[in-house]
Amino acid sequence: MLQGKKIILGITGSIAAYKACYIIRGLIKKGAEVQVVITPAGKEFITPITLSALTSKPVISEFFAQRDGTWNSHVDLGLWADAMVIAPATAATIGKMANGIADNMLITTYLSAKAPVFVAPAMDLDMFAHPSTKRNLNTLRSWGNHIIEPAVGELASHLVGKGRMEEPDKIVEILEEFFASRSELSGKKILITAGPTYERIDPVRFIGNYSSGKMGFALAEECAKRGADVTLIAGPVQQAIHHSNIKRIDVESAIEMYEESMRIYPEMDAGILCAAVADFTPDTVAEKKMKRGDDNLTLNLKPTHDIAATLGKMKKPGQLLVGFALETDNENQNAQSKLKRKNFDFIVLNSLNDMGAGFRFDTNRISIIDANGHMDYNLKPKSEVAKDIIDRLVGELSEN
Repeated sequence: MLQGKKIILGITGSIAAYKACYIIRGLIKKGAEVQVVITPAGKEFITPITLSALTSKPVISEFFAQRDGTWNSHVDLGLWADAMVIAPATAATIGKMANGIADNMLITTYLSAKAPVFVAPAMDLDMFAHPSTKRNLNTLRSWGNHIIEPAVGELASHLVGKGRMEEPDKIVEILEEFFASRSELSGKKILITAGPTYERIDPVRFIGNYSSGKMGFALAEECAKRGADVTLIAGPVQQAIHHSNIKRIDVESAIEMYEESMRIYPEMDAGILCAAVADFTPDTVAEKKMKRGDDNLTLNLKPTHDIAATLGKMKKPGQLLVGFALETDNENQNAQSKLKRKNFDFIVLNSLNDMGAGFRFDTNRISIIDANGHMDYNLKPKSEVAKDIIDRLVGELSEN
């Protein structure tokens, strides 16, 4: 899976810098091409000559080559790579990455990278446990960076704890698994709905909900990373798509989302209904802005089309349909009922009673429920939750 892959290896000022040699050897043995970018502090721990001998490439550290003034373009590097690995990644470098402090070649390359980025922290246990480090790592995760968790072991301080950079062989293995996963959904077409719907009352007012679309967009990115052709039907949200395999269709109302879903789903291999679609819409919409009066205002509402139930009836053999349930009480019972009524293959449950889960948060805590039971997951960034859900989808598709 690494044959022919172009890998940027970023090395920072850590005692674990010597392990970069073993990462380089492991990647090259697997057929990868490696370009080292090292910070000035990193060169205090390992020499560029050693690294260049292993990669057969000049090591990049400065914006300009000192001898002839050659410009090292971080933009070109960012476009060249299939992946960027920063190992070891110190607390200082992680902080700069999370806050956009582009004061060296490694950080400017990271900010220019179009490819997936893997970060392997290496530091003393107290530094790793510090709230600032945890915050910075969570920020990087929320942006889609892959954090390779450090191991527990003896550190340079001779203390024992979490902070030891993951072993080189394991880092190479993680990269292999990543590139293998990128083909898991190759050739598959996935429909995803995301965000809220707005049901107009008059030209300036609407009935809506607090959905930000973060979970649905994370699912779309994860499917696209694994090779799927994704059609994302999005309600009114501020989220952006990043992967070229995602076709975005913007809608506003429940009827617009319904019509697009009916049109698209018959050609899909699977549908993931993550949108928070309004259950009711105003019976009539005022042509002009309604003015305040002395009397109470009564709005007559009518049910919207049930997208999930309709797609559940349309579902053909071999097609999958995944639903979501956001509940406030009787969570499991309500989710299981919805699973049956809508003819879902499985349903993703999250509760507003869980701190840090639900609308607008960057994290979520879910349970995946099917006809045979349920599996509970811990609170995670929504990008990580998306991986859990798509892992399950891949398993279901492979059985069909």
